[in-house]
Amino acid sequence: MNNTYVIAEAGVNHNGSLDRAMDMVDCAVAAGANAVKFQTFIAENLVTAQAPKARYQQQTTGSGSQLSMLKQLELTHQDHFALAKRCAEKGIEFLSTPFDIPSLHFLVASHLVRRIKIPSGELTHGPLLYAAAQTGYPLIVSTGMADPDEIGWALRVIVCGWRGDDPAHIDGRDPFVPAVDSLRGRVTLLHCTTSYPTPMEAVNLSAMVTLRQTFHTDVGYSDHTRGITIPIAAVALGAMVIEKHFTLDRNLEGPDHRASLEPDELTAMVQGIRQVERAMGDGIKRPDQVERGNAAVARKSVHASRFIPRGAKFTADNLAIKRPGTGRSPQDYWRLLGTRASRDYDADDPID
Repeated sequence: MNNTYVIAEAGVNHNGSLDRAMDMVDCAVAAGANAVKFQTFIAENLVTAQAPKARYQQQTTGSGSQLSMLKQLELTHQDHFALAKRCAEKGIEFLSTPFDIPSLHFLVASHLVRRIKIPSGELTHGPLLYAAAQTGYPLIVSTGMADPDEIGWALRVIVCGWRGDDPAHIDGRDPFVPAVDSLRGRVTLLHCTTSYPTPMEAVNLSAMVTLRQTFHTDVGYSDHTRGITIPIAAVALGAMVIEKHFTLDRNLEGPDHRASLEPDELTAMVQGIRQVERAMGDGIKRPDQVERGNAAVARKSVHASRFIPRGAKFTADNLAIKRPGTGRSPQDYWRLLGTRASRDYDADDPID
């Protein structure tokens, strides 16, 4: 059975309010998620003053710069400590995505996180990847907007960080050929489509399987579709990590609320994932204990279709295959033809 690590992505849906962020921790706990994740950044380190908003951000927050929008969504260091404490009290793992190196160092030096999530937008941010790898923490790396060459380049940077090698020699055009199992357990690649919300025809969920086959890592799925169908399907395809945005109210102002789950939907998603985990089983095809009692009722056996006297030959005319399956298996039907009855059989008697 899989043990899917479910990340309830609070992101910036707290809208800069610590009280709302605290309520989101409680919501993630109630839903049964393994972790609740926020975002750690210094807006001036993340964007220039001239950086425009994405189209979906313009649709949800109006005009203006990314910088002005992000400044309102920052969490202070004290907010982080308060949220981590709340998570510890509630028994859920605290996660936060660093978007710049100072934020990464803060999270690690303060012992706030046990693993590091690299967002899709930072996949080509070599210095951040290198610094994250040097921590020795397990890495969860989203791959939205990326092609295999970019993913391979990012993994080479990560390996250099682990080893303390100089990454300057890495060429993004070189193929990445990992040793089998060299990354498994240390890096999890998340398939992702960076579109908010993601239309179904753009999900390409099978690419998650391709990531596992190509890079020999654990894989998961970071979802931006509406609803809960696709993350549950990803678990059936072998996702070890599921990340999904949620909000306390989809009608709140902010860039990500409209593409997020509300609390009851988050709960339903986690429940669906846990059901799929139980349903996956061990892959061995065999009769399960719960169905053994039905075999006699649902299967058939060989019966006499009319009176058959002792010594008469069994033929297609005097044998029938009927329920219940308490007699001789129909698998023996052809072997019985032409043999002789060892006793009298009345109609419908099972052949022994």
